[in-house]
Amino acid sequence: MQVMSTRGNGEKIPATMAVLKGIAADGGLFVPETFPQIDLDEMAGYAAHEYDILAAKVLGLFFDIPEDTLGTVTQQAYASFDDTRVVPLKQISDREYVMELSHGPTLAFKDMALQVLPRLIRVGLDIHHQQENVLILTATSGDTGKAALEGFKDVPRTAILVFYPADGVATMQRLQMVTQEGANLSVCGVKGNFDDAQTGVKELFANDDLKQLLKEAGYTFSSANSINIGRLIPQVAYYVYAYAKLMADGKIEKGQKVNFVVPTGNFGNILAAYYAKRMGLPVGKLVCASNHNNVLTDFFQQGKYDANRTFHKTMSPSMDILISSNLERLLYEIAGRDEAVVTQWMDSLKDNGMYEIPQRAKQQLSELFYADFCDEAETAEAIRSTFEQYGYLIDTHTAVAQCVYEKYKQATGDDAVSVVVSTANPYKFTQDVLRCVTGETEPDAFAAAEKLSQATDTQIPPQISELCEKPVMHDGCVGKDDLITAVRAFLRRMGD
Repeated sequence: MQVMSTRGNGEKIPATMAVLKGIAADGGLFVPETFPQIDLDEMAGYAAHEYDILAAKVLGLFFDIPEDTLGTVTQQAYASFDDTRVVPLKQISDREYVMELSHGPTLAFKDMALQVLPRLIRVGLDIHHQQENVLILTATSGDTGKAALEGFKDVPRTAILVFYPADGVATMQRLQMVTQEGANLSVCGVKGNFDDAQTGVKELFANDDLKQLLKEAGYTFSSANSINIGRLIPQVAYYVYAYAKLMADGKIEKGQKVNFVVPTGNFGNILAAYYAKRMGLPVGKLVCASNHNNVLTDFFQQGKYDANRTFHKTMSPSMDILISSNLERLLYEIAGRDEAVVTQWMDSLKDNGMYEIPQRAKQQLSELFYADFCDEAETAEAIRSTFEQYGYLIDTHTAVAQCVYEKYKQATGDDAVSVVVSTANPYKFTQDVLRCVTGETEPDAFAAAEKLSQATDTQIPPQISELCEKPVMHDGCVGKDDLITAVRAFLRRMGD
């Protein structure tokens, strides 16, 4: 398949090449030329067997890669997951299912794509005979960083540098990153929030002097963030799988609409659900759930995106975002694929911190999406009540989705079958989850894990318990305007 930039002139490149580039030269994001259509009966057949088979079929709709190669990619990507189903669907009430995306090596949904992306890059390097190696630059609000580091660790012809907000991630998230081993990687804190880190990385991609430095060192840029289409498309697969699995198991009829409730920060996860809908998946409502940083809620309700607001540090740090990069891909669609309009909106966001879409476009979005948010108290109550009512322990991000799902039902009366997307293991946020369930405050994250395990009769994942014994490998930190210093130092290290 060919892809094009949201801000370009219609020029198209193969999707496999876009994976290598990460972001378009004009600053736009790559989008598919068309949306391929899925065969529901065929997908239900795949869902009755192994997840990796269905995932390979979905990838094959976008990437011109031999079928057996894609089968190997997905089989290897999901072999290390701690549940053979890869994406378990758990029914917790008559009309509600939870799609668990946290069974990968880093206990977060980012593994679903970031175990695939490094393998896609290796295939892309071979297909396009690219001589330069790939340097992955990534900003993370918590989970992407560790998942990317784990995915790219010691992968030949790649190197990865991850930036994270120094005071804006959970204890376990930070420890997962700074203890990461691997000869081809580095991690660096940023004195600022996630938006500062993400903006800084985007500016590095546009820095011509740095591009020349990379060329001299034998590298080109790419990204592991969901701005990379190679990160986005693997996420489409689990929405197709969830629907196909419900259909295969006789839980829904073919063509019956299903709602998806997605905790949302950078907009990549819910955008993948929108792409699945465009591919013919019978999706009812896409419920966009935000935490106290509710810029997306206001956008969907008012048609105005305004990042000029207080930034809140919450117990769901992966959603502490005011500039949702992947929203640009949705804007491209509602603008009728008019790159000039999208460029105007993005320029306004860069210069003024805001933009406003016309009423027609707002109405179009309201037919597709429902958006709401919950504050810290509501998030805590969702964790407590879900455990008490269903005996089901959820993390702080999934709690946001659960809270907004309840608000959606009350506001609309919609009782359609709904899938709440669970994005992380609760033990990544042990102190907050413990406090929400028991009311106890425990300053030590590992002691909190032990207490949470005892209080809920759940197991501490080894990825968490083993962290306390690992040495810190990465302790660098730079100002939000000085990310280039870290890149230069990393290139020197890789050249030694």
